Amino acid sequence: MKILVVEDSPTMRQLISFALKRLKDADIMEAADGVEGLKKLNADNYDLLITDINMPVMDGLKLISLVRRDVKYRNIPIMVITTEGGAEDRERALALGANAYITKPIQAGNVLEVVKSLLGIP
Repeated sequence: MKILVVEDSPTMRQLISFALKRLKDADIMEAADGVEGLKKLNADNYDLLITDINMPVMDGLKLISLVRRDVKYRNIPIMVITTEGGAEDRERALALGANAYITKPIQAGNVLEVVKSLLGIP
């Protein structure tokens, strides 16, 4: 299973990737912004996309909207992990096509629980 983590903070990318490594057979790729994330999505097949909202170059909301417009990625689960805890931000991300929304600070157990749910892993 391949998971793409799009997050501009190297520390947060490491935290998320470290949590995901607990999953058996998980191949985790990382991108520093939406543009890099989109390039990686176009170069390979992924089972899950995890993205932040606030990033330079292209933010997570724009990334979600572009991914959902592409027939190739229409069904990929998208999980948002962000500092944006407001109801408006959550509603906008979900309206654009995100499947899950978690606010920082994160807990590895919670991240894994949501990832397993999105991927249908018991």
